[in-house]
This record gives sequence, structure tokens and C-alpha cells, in this order.
Amino acid sequence: MSNKITIIDYGMGNLYSVCNAIAAVGGEPVVTSDKDVIAAAEKIILPGVGAFGDCMVNLHKSGLIPVIMDALHSGKPFLGICLGMQVLFEGSDEAPGVAGLGFFKGQVKYLTTDYKIPHMGWNKLELRTPSPLLKDADGQYVYFVHSYHCVPEDKSIITATSDYGMEVTASVGRGNVQAFQFHPEKSSRVGTGLLRAFKEWQP
Repeated sequence: MSNKITIIDYGMGNLYSVCNAIAAVGGEPVVTSDKDVIAAAEKIILPGVGAFGDCMVNLHKSGLIPVIMDALHSGKPFLGICLGMQVLFEGSDEAPGVAGLGFFKGQVKYLTTDYKIPHMGWNKLELRTPSPLLKDADGQYVYFVHSYHCVPEDKSIITATSDYGMEVTASVGRGNVQAFQFHPEKSSRVGTGLLRAFKEWQP
């Protein structure tokens, strides 16, 4: 297996920093919006920053939703990051009436905490369910920037949480699909380790 990791470009996402972070762990990042390239990819990252509704509009316009859904169900390693995690769910408080990809059942909810929103900065991971990417991450600090978090119907897919005056879903995973609410590409040594684990992961 090659070290190629395909990063989906749908017009939203910090592609440059994700690309650099993958290269730093010895991966070969391929940034593309080409359906054929994505369909043939061995490993896929769906990044994202911005608003849920805008993201879904861009995904529809790009025509990428069918190839993304195929990838999710393909058994290939798939990683959603930040907004790329949220759109894997059915919908969001941020964009009422806008359907997400619905790979995971559940909704993306506004953070209900007395702490400052957005939740921005370093926070500690507390592992919940085993994840192939988080083996050494319990108690480690990673970098968050978000105002919403995912609330899955099936709590067993929550692989890590973080305490921000409430329990925040930090990551989820089922089979070949894993996702982080935090930004591994901004999470220094810990994030580098997580991306290296993704590069080396073979479900």
C-alpha cells in the first residue's frame, strides 16, 4: 500500500495545513475534487471549517456526495475533521432543515455551556470507546475551534470526549470511518501522532 492520502477539496477547509501535516508524517497528500481520483483513493480525509449549511451546499454543487458515500461504505480508511465530522451526521442546529450525509444517526447541537463560545483552544481528551487512531491519546491535549458538537444516537460510536463545562463529543468512529471534532493538524506533537496513526491504519 502506498502512502497516498486523498484530501477532498469541496471549496471549504484548511487544506494547506492538513496537506502539510500529512506530508510531515511521511504521507503523500493528494488534494482533489476529481470524483475518479476520490473513488480510486486508498485513504481519504474530509476536512472542513465554516458553516454546516454552506458545506452541504458546496458538496451538492460539486457533485461529490455519491462518491463520498461510496467511500464511507467501502471499508477504506476515512477520516472526517471538524466540519468534516459534523456533516457525517443527519443535521445540525446551525442549519435547520439542511440534511447532512447521515452516515451516523444523530444531530449536531449547539454547545450549552457557561464557558465562552466558540470553544477555542487546547482541551484534554478522555477516551470512551477504543479507536485505532487514539491508542495513546488518553489525557492528551488537542486543539478545538467550534460552537457545535455531534450528539450521536448510538453513544458507543463516541471514541473520546472533552470537558468544556459540559461533555463535548471530541471524536467518533465506526469501522473504517473515524472523525475528530478537534484539529489534529493544529494539535502539535499529539496531532502529528494521530495523523501518523491514520497513515499507517489498515482496517
